[in-house]
Amino acid sequence: MITYDRLYVGGSWTEPSEPALLEILSPHDRSLIGEAAQAHPADVDRAVDAAHAAFESRVWRDTPATARIAMLRLFNEFREQQADRIAERITAETGSALWFTKTVQAGLTRQANAYFAAAESFDWERTLTSPDPDTRVRSVVRREPVGVVAAVIPWNSPFSAATSKILPALLTGNPVVLKVSPENSLSMGLLAELVDRIGLPDGVISVLPAERETSEYLISHPLVDKIAFTGSTGAGRRIASIAGAQLKRVSIELGGKSAAVILPDADLTLVMRGVKSGSLRNNGESGIAHTRILAPSSRYEEVVAALAALVESLPIGDPRDPDTFIGPMVRGDQQQRVRDYIEIGIGEGARLVCGGPQLPLNLRDGFYVTPTVFADVTPTMRIAREEISGPVLVVIAYDDIDDAIRIANDSDYGLSGGVWSADEAAALAVARRIRTGTVAINGAPVGFDVPFGGFQASGIGREYGAVGLGQYTEYQTITV
Repeated sequence: MITYDRLYVGGSWTEPSEPALLEILSPHDRSLIGEAAQAHPADVDRAVDAAHAAFESRVWRDTPATARIAMLRLFNEFREQQADRIAERITAETGSALWFTKTVQAGLTRQANAYFAAAESFDWERTLTSPDPDTRVRSVVRREPVGVVAAVIPWNSPFSAATSKILPALLTGNPVVLKVSPENSLSMGLLAELVDRIGLPDGVISVLPAERETSEYLISHPLVDKIAFTGSTGAGRRIASIAGAQLKRVSIELGGKSAAVILPDADLTLVMRGVKSGSLRNNGESGIAHTRILAPSSRYEEVVAALAALVESLPIGDPRDPDTFIGPMVRGDQQQRVRDYIEIGIGEGARLVCGGPQLPLNLRDGFYVTPTVFADVTPTMRIAREEISGPVLVVIAYDDIDDAIRIANDSDYGLSGGVWSADEAAALAVARRIRTGTVAINGAPVGFDVPFGGFQASGIGREYGAVGLGQYTEYQTITV
């Protein structure tokens, strides 16, 4: 039983404005695993006021970049020391399988190191001389921190989402108010403990678990200068509208309905190995999951059979068990949402190859769904167009390469995707024609030193590396 009866506001553990604690239940069996204080508007006011005061005092933004990097390296060292504890806590509160949450911890080291390397070589300031010999003007071009950052993250991979925002924001000299989902109160409480150990100046960071209404209060706060958000496209549209009305800077990473294009010469053994991770990791609750499988008509049934064999072989159950591949959905409403989409697919006339809306046997106490594969899916079906956020795959047939690209691009989203082929040049040619933020050839991992983000309804702006740092700065030009 884990209890956080205080909130981490501006660098101190303080009494919440409302004392009631939220009960955190296990998605596996609905047992009580913890309690945590939740933030409300009065707590947001305290956090934002502290952040604004820190920004105006210049205590953090005037700290040399080398010192900021050193302090955040220390935070990352503390996180690495607690990696297993973090993974276990996220598994307990979200239902993400332990193999996945432990794998993410190694990825967080690479993510942090990429940000540190980018900060060490970042173009903080440079002087340009006018090419006009008559003016002899020199221009000092500087990168200034943008101001108070409201970082709002979802529940599906909390540490990754949190550090992808707080690291670049802090490295570039900004104070941050991190708003986390109530479901992540326990893991994000641990994040606050780690941040507290490195001794950031007062006001520089707050960690607030809160419901959506409090999130909107935060992003609407007049002292917030920049919004960094990861979450649903619907919420992203609302945030963008608020940011537009107030002329706040904004970067938003939203949902996806990513396509994996299997070319006719692809090795299906390798494809299935990639689909296992790229489409079904984190219980399918991932915006970058490749949930639209595009198969050539000439090999369609072969692909469908291979997918069914893969999905039916995956162990489902207690996410704390190292042998479990797929755990429960995070909440009961998310479980019902996924089951509803499976019913929608059946009603639309798609062929149910495996799975279905029925609950998995012997797992009826938790928020489980049966992993499902649909065939004979057309691009106009809702299960082919809407983000489901669960272990549901749809297989769509295509006739030729142009048809495959047309189907892949026939989406409101554009976050991720993949191409599978024995011919790398052919795969690259297809990838260059797909309108999406990242494309993996034959399952190649996406690095943390390159831009990550989405096209269309999958977001605005980019994270990671030098480009990600730039999202938290403003240009200032001084002429001499």
